[in-house]
Amino acid sequence: MRNFDDPVYKDWRIKVLKRDRFKCQMPGCGKRKCKLQVHHIKKWSAASGLRYETSNGISLCYMCHKEVTNKERFYEGLLSDIAWRNEQSF
Repeated sequence: MRNFDDPVYKDWRIKVLKRDRFKCQMPGCGKRKCKLQVHHIKKWSAASGLRYETSNGISLCYMCHKEVTNKERFYEGLLSDIAWRNEQSF
């Protein structure tokens, strides 16, 4: 079970938000700082070895996160590409 108060999880979350410049990364959205959530590109339950890799995280606003949740396989390629580009420029 995920512990949102775990210092390692909190550190991972902040690193992803900083890398993404505190902005929703869904193409066409770009909302800043409003209810941003950090989404695991490869699901937490399916990729335990990637749980704290920043390359497996992406910043999404509440509405975009809701759209992606339970459709991870559909969005995985797009979000992985965005995260990779952000890693390169960070």
